[in-house]
This record gives sequence, C-alpha cells and structure tokens, in this order.
Amino acid sequence: MHDDRALIEARLKRVLDERIRPALYPESVPLEVAAWVAPATGSSPAGTVPVAEGLAAAHTPVAVGDAWGAPWGTTWFKVSGEVPAEWAGRTVEAVLDLGFDERMPGFQCEALVHLPDGTPVKAINPRNQWVRVGAPVRGGERVEWHLEAASNPVILDVHPFLPTPLGDPETAGSEPRYRLARMDLAVFDTEVWELILDLEVLGELMVELPVDGPRRWEVLRAVGRALDAVDLQDVNATARAARAELRAVLAAPAGASAHRISAVGHAHIDSAWLWPLRETVRKVARTTSNMTALLESEPEFVYAMSQAQQYAWIKEHRPEVYAKVKKAVAEGRFVPAGGMWVESDTNMPGSEAMARQFVHGKRFFLEEFGVENDEAWLPDTFGFAAGLPQIIRAAGSKWLLTQKISWSQINAFPHHTFRWEGIDGTRIFTHFPPVDTYNCQMAGREIAHAARNFKDKGVARHSLAPTGWGDGGGGTTREMVAKARRLRDLDGSATVRWERPAEFFAKAEAEYPNAPVWVGELYLELHRATLTSQARTKRGNRRSEQLLREAELWSATAAVAAGRPYPYAELDRLWKTVLLHQFHDILPGSSIAWVHREAERTYAEVAAELEGIIAGALAALAGDGSEELAVNSAPHPRGGVPAGAVAPPVADGPDVSAAPREGGGFTLANGVLRIGIDARGLVVSAYDCAAGREVVAPGGAANLLQIHPDFPNMWDAWDVDAFYRNVVTDLTDADEVALGEVTGEAATVRVVRSFGDSRVVQSLTLARGQRRLDIDTEVDWHETEKFLKAAFPLDVHAERYAAETQFGHLYRPTHTNTSWEAAKFEACAHRFVHVAEPGWGVALVNDATYGHDVTRTVRDDGDRDTTTTVRLSLLRAPRFPDPETDQGRHVFRYALVPGADVGDAVREGHRINLPERRIAGARAVAPLVTVGNDATVVTAVKLADDASGDVVVRLHEALGGRAVTDVTAGFEVADVVTTDLLERPTDDGPALERDGNTVRMRLRPFQIVTLRLSRAGDR
Repeated sequence: MHDDRALIEARLKRVLDERIRPALYPESVPLEVAAWVAPATGSSPAGTVPVAEGLAAAHTPVAVGDAWGAPWGTTWFKVSGEVPAEWAGRTVEAVLDLGFDERMPGFQCEALVHLPDGTPVKAINPRNQWVRVGAPVRGGERVEWHLEAASNPVILDVHPFLPTPLGDPETAGSEPRYRLARMDLAVFDTEVWELILDLEVLGELMVELPVDGPRRWEVLRAVGRALDAVDLQDVNATARAARAELRAVLAAPAGASAHRISAVGHAHIDSAWLWPLRETVRKVARTTSNMTALLESEPEFVYAMSQAQQYAWIKEHRPEVYAKVKKAVAEGRFVPAGGMWVESDTNMPGSEAMARQFVHGKRFFLEEFGVENDEAWLPDTFGFAAGLPQIIRAAGSKWLLTQKISWSQINAFPHHTFRWEGIDGTRIFTHFPPVDTYNCQMAGREIAHAARNFKDKGVARHSLAPTGWGDGGGGTTREMVAKARRLRDLDGSATVRWERPAEFFAKAEAEYPNAPVWVGELYLELHRATLTSQARTKRGNRRSEQLLREAELWSATAAVAAGRPYPYAELDRLWKTVLLHQFHDILPGSSIAWVHREAERTYAEVAAELEGIIAGALAALAGDGSEELAVNSAPHPRGGVPAGAVAPPVADGPDVSAAPREGGGFTLANGVLRIGIDARGLVVSAYDCAAGREVVAPGGAANLLQIHPDFPNMWDAWDVDAFYRNVVTDLTDADEVALGEVTGEAATVRVVRSFGDSRVVQSLTLARGQRRLDIDTEVDWHETEKFLKAAFPLDVHAERYAAETQFGHLYRPTHTNTSWEAAKFEACAHRFVHVAEPGWGVALVNDATYGHDVTRTVRDDGDRDTTTTVRLSLLRAPRFPDPETDQGRHVFRYALVPGADVGDAVREGHRINLPERRIAGARAVAPLVTVGNDATVVTAVKLADDASGDVVVRLHEALGGRAVTDVTAGFEVADVVTTDLLERPTDDGPALERDGNTVRMRLRPFQIVTLRLSRAGDR
C-alpha cells in the first residue's frame, strides 16, 4: 500500500480548521452591547470598583469593532438579547470575544461574567469565550450579563523580552489595547463539538505512534473514513456519521503496560508577575468561578489550587465565589494543595520565613476546610534549597511536586520520582511530572512525551499531569476534560485518570518503595540572576525578616516579664504580608515595575509598624530612665550582652589605630586584624594577627568592584548566562580615598568611585576588638544591562565552600570537574559564605545580597598556591519586564571576617543582620530563654499562635555536627513538649531531659526543634 500518511494528516488539519471548527456555532444573532469605563482608582486589592457600582453605572452603547481598554483599565460591558423562538429545543451559548489572541490565555484581557443581580457566572478568556444559556432553550428567553473586563496589556508579546513601558500605569499610557471581536448568541452543535474532539485526540495520537506499528495505520484509516463521511457543505448534518467511523478506534483499550497519568485540574496563577497583586485577586476569582462551574458539569473532574493567600483573597473580596469554592472543597473535588501561603521562592527566604510559609498555609487550610496537606506543591519555583526537606517534614507533610527542574539548560535531572534528602538527612518523596509542563492541555504530544520521557520506567508507572491554562490563570477547559475522557483507556496512549494529588502520591510511593535518593539542593540551571535582580525588593525582604524576629522576641519577653499584651493579630498580618512578597516572581525580581514599586512601599510600611512594636515592647521592659542600654536580638552574646537581653554595653579590646600607608592609602589596626587599604581604595592586605596569616591573595585586591556586560539570550530579569564573565572591567579608579573620623572605638576609610553614569561611596570600618572589616556601600546606579560584583581574592586552598541556607548550610565545590559543577556559576547564600583550609578560614557576611560566585585558580608565581575568589553579586540592570530595573540609590553592608570557622560565620552573619540597638532605660532585661551551646542557634522566640500564653522556641544545630544543649527559661515552666512547626505536639523530636526550668536535648546535624513551654500559673 502506498504511504499516504502526509496526505491524510494535511487533509485532517485543513478540514478541521476550515470546515468542522467553524460549524460549531451554525447560527448566531448579535447581542446588544453597552460599556462603562471604571475610573482609575489606583491599586484597590479587589479591582477598580465594587461589583454593585459596575452594575449600576450608566452604560454607553458600543459595537463590535470598537476599540476599548486602556492599559490596566476596567470596562464594564452590559450584553443583552433574546433567544430566537425558532431555536427552541437547541443548545445555545453566548460567544463573547473581547478581542482575544488565542495564543496567550492569561496574558491579556479577561472578564468575569455576572448576572444582573451580581452573581458571578463564569469567566471568559482567550480559550474560554462562551457562556451557556440553556441546553435546551425554550426560545424567546431574555438574557443579560455584565462583564467586568480587565484590559491587562500584553507584556510578554510574540516577540518576547522587548523593553516596554506597559508594566506600570504611570508609564503605560491610555491608548486602547483591544477591539471587540464578537458578541453573539449562537446555537452550539454538540455533535460537531464531539467530532472535533474525536478528531483532535486521534489526530494527535496518530502522529506520536511508530510508523511501523499497526495502530498508527488503523487510526489513519479511520480518520480518512471519517473525513470522507463529512459533507463539507453540511458539516452539521453529517457529524454524527463521521463520528461513527471513529467509534471502533476510540474504543480500543490501552495495553497492559501503558504508562499511567494522574491528571489534576490546575491553573498555575502567579500571585504577581506581568500583572500586579490587585489583578491577581481578580484572576483568582475568574479562574475559580470557571473551575467550580466545570466541577458541576463534569463528575469525574478534580481540580487542585495551591496558595492559601489566593483563597484568602477571594474570601475577603469575592465571598460569593468563595462560597462555591468551599462547597466544592467539602465535596472533595476542589483540592487545596501545597499547604503554603504562596508558591514562594525557596532559595532566598530565611529559615523562619520558609517555616512560616507552611505554618500559615497549612493553618489556613485546616481552619477553613479541615484539610491537612501531605504535599508541597511548587511547580514553578526556581530551584530548591537543601534545607527544604526538613522544613516540609517539620510542617507535617511528606511529599513534594515540582516541574521547573526540567528547564535546566545543561544537565537533565536523572529521575522523575525519587526521594530527596536534605542537609539534616530528612528524605521526602518527590515527583517531577515528565509531561514537562504545569500547564498541560491534554494534547497528544504531551501525553506521549510524558510516557516516553519518564525516567523510571521498569520500576514505576505513574506520573502526574497538572492540566489547565496557567501562569495568568484560566484553568482547565471543557475540551481538556473531554480529551481526558477519550484518553482514559485508549490503545497507543498512556491512560489518564482525574485524581487528587494525594491519590497520585500514595500510588506512586507504594509502587516505588526503593526510589533513588538525591542528596542536597535541587539547583535549577537557569534563572540564576533572580538572586540579584530588583535589589530593593531583596533588601526589603531581609530587613522584614529580621524585624519580625525582633518584634516577636521582645513582644514575647514583654508579655512574660511585664504583662504587656502580645500583638497576635498585628504579627499575623505582617508575617502574611512578608510571605506574600516571597512569591516566586516578586522576591526573585522578575515582575513588572508596578509590582516592585508597590513592594518597596509595602516593605517601608511593614518596617515602620514593626519598629513601633519593637520600640513599645522595649520601653515596657527597660522602663523610663536615662541609662544607656545595648539591645541584643541576635542568637549569640555580643559586647557582654547575652543573646536576647538588654544590658549596658561593654567595650572590649585595645583602641583602633589608623596610619598613612607608604605609596598612599591607610593601615587600620585593632590588635586582632591589620588592614591595608591602598591609594586606589582597595584592600590589599587583611592580616590575621593571631594566626599570622594574610587573607588577601598575593598581588590581589579585595573589595574590588567589577562590572560585566549582562545581556542574556532570553529572560532578562531571570537569567545571567555564563558568557557574561568573558568581559570584565575592574573599577580601580577612585575619586576620593580619605581617612574618616578615628576614635578608640573605630576607624573608617571613605572611598568614592565614579563609573559610567553611576557613583559608589564606600566606608571601610575596623572596630575595637572585632575580627572583621565592615564595608558599607552606597551605589547610585544608572547603568543598563550591566552586572556589578564585589570580589575578594582569598589566599585559601579550598575545594569546597559553605553557603548558608535555611536552618544550616550546604557545601558546593569550587572546581568545575563536571558539567553539574560548572553549571553552578551563580548560586545562593543567605548571610554568609565561608571558605577554609583545615584550621583556618575566611567568611564573607552580608545583610542584603543572595547571589554570589566562588572560583579557584592556581597562581603562576612559582609556588603554585591557590587563590579562592568569592564575589558578591550586588546589582543588575535588565530591561525586561521592568525597563528601569534597580535604577537609583542602593545600600549594602557586607564584611570580611578573617580567621573564621563556620561558627564565626554563623555568628557574624547574625550580627550584621541584627545590629545592636542602643536605647535609654532604667534597667537591664534578662533573656526570656538562654541556650547553653553556641552550636545551637535560636531562630524564633514567640508566644504560641493559639493565644494560650505558652512560649515557643525554635532552634537548630547550625554547624553540621552533633550537639548537646541546654535551653533554660527565664520564667517558671509548668511543662515543655516538642512540636511541629504548627506548634502541635509531636513525637518526631529529640528526647527531652528536664530539670526545673532547664531542658537538655541532643541534636543531630542541622536538626530543627520547636519547643513549647507552658508557664506555671497560666493554666
């Protein structure tokens, strides 16, 4: 037989596109349309105007073809009409096309459809343009809907990554972005709709089957017969006959060894990205309206939505939508997934913030729905920190789903189902869907790819497919559900079942008890620049985290010691605000300008409120007096003040001296370190007096600012590509190198540099008795597509280095032996990076940066000694999606700590992030709790969230070894128990040995422990 595959495949495409799909609505009549443009009222979280105002407004007639929709505007359309009497007994829908581009659902205009009384019906978007009138209709019905239409501009256009002013209403202009395309009542031909899906499923399956297998030819011949049966001049009359030709091939069952796919309805909704937070509130309402409606019409369908914040938004702003969601959740078909406040970044949030993502997310789902999440759901997060498995387990969960690792540029991850082991040894069962998308459409190529791509064949058979339009929401469509129905048991295809995430994970874990283990971080070989972009957002996050720690600590101390009311509601609200801004397109700096402008304002408001809480608590503790007191919020003693205490400061060590240096510059000394700063303002010597070691590599200069061109191949705010290193400019010219004020307490050298259109002012300070050089850097940044780094070439032979992560640190190699190591040319650290030889090391600590790189070279000086260079990433200047990214003033503080071990790095990292406060008061304040081993670090002291008055202390082993520690309360303890992160008693903790108000425990490396101490007399 001749090979006519290409002929029939081409025929199928043309007949579907030009004859069958256009026959879906064989008859139509236009609707009457009127519009009212809501006033621009700023960033109201629920939209521009209340629904009642939009319904009641005076509308002006408009017509199909009219332009509408200024960027970020809202237009209320009133559409009305009458069903023709002759349509009685038929299925009728409104077809409402606002000017959609079907290629970009979720990235352009959308609308929520309301009845005249304000009841939401469903949403319309580029892939969901219909509203059902009746099936069947009586004929003669009057219909009326009100469309709350958002004219969100297209930011990521067909030609992506072009700089655009559309990302902020302040620069977007007012020209309309859309034209009304269709506003009709139409007859919906169910038989044609079913034929379209029959042909789509079989056509998509056919091209994925092997050419030399009989199944492909069986499908091909059936499709050919079906096309023969279609009368191209009367598709509607012949659709049933065409479907009959396909019935047999659609009924053929899948083979016994077919891959099994658990489909989960899904609409990944970025809590902010190419739209502001305000618009996400409405995106969630639109999507959930569609999904609850689809659940009502499709009994097999299951839908999952993560992010407790998004549920909280519709609860607050769209209670009528939330009522439908609650009903569907109670029925078990609308599944709250993930147990986190938002789908956050996991690299940059601090220890407590990462824990609170689960605390607040899981608690919301428990309180609102009675749902306990066993899974973490993070399909789109840009890599996963090595401390995360223990956090997930400590929150009472045990599974993780993500998909983003499939985006890695260089190395393909070797598993789709595996156990992921974190830094403390905790393992969680993890799945990467081999469909390689979190927006599956049930297309044949996706289903075939999932089966072929699955890396655990022969030992496992299950995978998961999150199914629905996403990023900007939209969710699952009726067409996807119909395709899944046909793929339930179809020869040549993987089988598809709608299942809840927990059902999938239970089956997958049961069939694969000996799944392979991956140890350490799940590093995404892409989007590395998100560790640096939008520096003000990152500084706001870090500062907020530290202020929340202080506010909880001093509020708890004041509540116990002084009877001051604990600000439960305020802290709960502030935590949720900070957690929201850790979403994986806000904290990483990959959102539009509007998002980051609002984030900067929000962080300032958070800081002001937390400073007020802290000041009030400290005033209640210290009393009204004039004695100078030092406040130590850090987890280690400092300057004679215990951790968590307030006491008079104590000077320590000899005076600091400063002297001119031969050849220019200055030498600073304090008996611990001797720092040489040359005429260029560069640190050419940092001598550890006790060890007799020079820190700076011979011929090198530390605190060297370097600038690179930075124009990645795509994803400007997200990516930095390895070739950026090929060109570098050292910023060695100084406008000023001057000695500042020298006192016995400190000496400072001021350095000013100009480059391009930018200026840097640095203060290099050596303080009394301290083993560190503090570097305060202020940058007035006006570069474009440049990358600014601060380099520290260290005379250290190190094959690996330590970088802080949540509740501990991980080690990364400094060499590039393999492609896996070479790919980590930009990585994340929290407060410190530490490099060492046996017995001696150096730390670089910071108060606001995350991105860094560490490289090693062998010096060609005859000694063949090693230089290990640590570079902090300070600023970038990408132009998409925010063309003005990071322009303006920035402040950084970092410090070089010679002779440091990991414990010193931990201590100095906390010091620089939790600087000492000085207050006036009448009395010292004792710590609420003390810890007897510096290897054990307290991350939170607070009152229990249930307002019982119990004191909660969270701590962890920080050095990577085993530790025995005592925790002593500064109050009478009635009882103490270990709890999970949600402060519920648990047996999953160390044994406690109690002696009065002291508890002794033995911790494994990096183990997290949460203690709940009830106070005597409180119960």
